[in-house]
Amino acid sequence: MSTLAYAMLATLGGQPQVITFALDDLLRRGFTVQRVLVIHLMPAADAARIQQAIEKLRAEFAAHTYAGCPCRLEFLPVRSAGKRLDDIRDESAVSAAWSDVYTLIAQLKAQGLHLHVCISGGRRMLALLAMSAAMLHFDHDDYLWHMYTPAPFLERARDGAIMHTQPEDGVRLLRVPLAPWGAYFPGLRTLAQLTPTEAVAMQAQQLAEDEYQRCQQVVTCMTARQLDTLRAFASGQNPQEVAETLCVTVKTVHAHKTIILRECRNAWQLPEAERLTYHFLRDRFKAYFECE
Repeated sequence: MSTLAYAMLATLGGQPQVITFALDDLLRRGFTVQRVLVIHLMPAADAARIQQAIEKLRAEFAAHTYAGCPCRLEFLPVRSAGKRLDDIRDESAVSAAWSDVYTLIAQLKAQGLHLHVCISGGRRMLALLAMSAAMLHFDHDDYLWHMYTPAPFLERARDGAIMHTQPEDGVRLLRVPLAPWGAYFPGLRTLAQLTPTEAVAMQAQQLAEDEYQRCQQVVTCMTARQLDTLRAFASGQNPQEVAETLCVTVKTVHAHKTIILRECRNAWQLPEAERLTYHFLRDRFKAYFECE
């Protein structure tokens, strides 16, 4: 059972039970959830369904409680230029939704909150943006979830006909594996202020710079002959080809390779259990030597 207090952030379409199913599962797992924030669009064609879903959810959180415990429900329509965004159908809408979702998650984390982000409801693009934001702003106490619902129960519960589940119903949250890159590289969190195109470019640049520094760390530890061996592997040669290029034995190549990979393990902070081969050298150092 977790002793941390969490906020749950979820995407919503026209299916209100997605929110309560997720919250019920989190509570059964022993998490304490004090706020539920629901992100949604407002497509004109589905406005009535979404409004009905909102009203059903409000009824579940009467007097800011849920299941007898304090829990505040908040609805957060995605906005563009101050107006509610009805759908995500072009690049400008993607940028607006990106800004809203990234800013929200950044603000929640800046408040010191731990998050459960559930991406089972609403438009798929909202889920993808939430996942992207999570990669930048999550730490190791945050969770990203998707929901599995058996097909027969899904049909029975559609449109909020069933708002709560029992364990035997088979509905459960599945944790999405996610690397919290922002926790390792805090500079990436500035992406929240950028457009998608700018953010992707900056992320690629920062990751490339980090890779370059790790390569540089390894190279500075090499003898001249080890460096020749590393260059040959980086060019795509296998051990036999490296031996022929350098006019040495394959045994000598393997001896150099062992030392090089040991330095790589240190530079990339890789566990001993992770097996490294000469292919690692090609993948990591090819671009490095091409930039010289």
